[in-house]
Amino acid sequence: MRLAVIPARGGSKRIPRKNIKSFCGKPMIAWSIEAALASGCFDRVVVSTDDPEIAEVAKSAGAETPFVRPADLSDDHAGTLPVIAHAIRWFQDAGEEPKEVCCIYATAPFVQPQDLVAGLETLLTAGADYAFSATAYPFPIQRAFRLTGTGGAEMANPEQFSTRSQDLEEFFHDAGQFYWGTLQAWLEERPVFSPMSRPIILPRDRVEDIDTPEDWRRAEWLFQALRAQ
Repeated sequence: MRLAVIPARGGSKRIPRKNIKSFCGKPMIAWSIEAALASGCFDRVVVSTDDPEIAEVAKSAGAETPFVRPADLSDDHAGTLPVIAHAIRWFQDAGEEPKEVCCIYATAPFVQPQDLVAGLETLLTAGADYAFSATAYPFPIQRAFRLTGTGGAEMANPEQFSTRSQDLEEFFHDAGQFYWGTLQAWLEERPVFSPMSRPIILPRDRVEDIDTPEDWRRAEWLFQALRAQ
C-alpha cells in the first residue's frame, strides 16, 4: 500500500485555523488533498489531525480521517517524523502494511501532482530513504550578513565579499511541500536531510513558505499569477 499522510493539527497560532482558512477560494488543506488524489500515486490519502473541524473539511475534499491524532503529537513541539510514524503504526495495527509513505504538508497549495510522481519515481529508482521537495536560494547565502549589537551589519562570511556571485556555490533549502519515504525510514525516524535522501528540485516560483499574514498575501498573489498563465 502506498500511503499519503497530511498532518494538520488545529493549534496554529501565527495564522489561526491556517489549515482550513480559505486560500484562493478553497480551504488551504484542500489543495494538498486534491494534488495527492490527482497524482494517482496513493492507495490511501489520510489527514492526521486532532481537530474535528479540520477532519470534516478534509473528508469533504476527498481525504480519509480514520483516526484522531493523540494529544502528545498535537502540540507546538510535535515533529513530522513521529507524526508520520504514528499514522503508519495505526495502519499496521489495523492489518495494513504501508510500503512507501509520503508526507504532504497541509499548507502547500503549490504542490503539483507531477512533482509527487517524480518524488516516488526517484525514491524507487535511487534506493533512497527519502525523496523530498527542495529549491535553490534566490541569493547567494555566502553574502548573508548579521546585525550587530549596535545596529550595524557584519558579513557572516567576510572572505566572500569580493567573490563574484557566479563563482559562489549554489545552495538549496527544503521547499516544505512533500517528503516521500520508505516504511523503515519513517519508523526508525531517520533524518530526512542526509546522503541517503534525494531532493526533487522545484522552480523558485512554485515555492512559498506560509507562516505569517504577509507570507499568506504574497502566496495568494503568486498562486493567482501562476494560474493566470
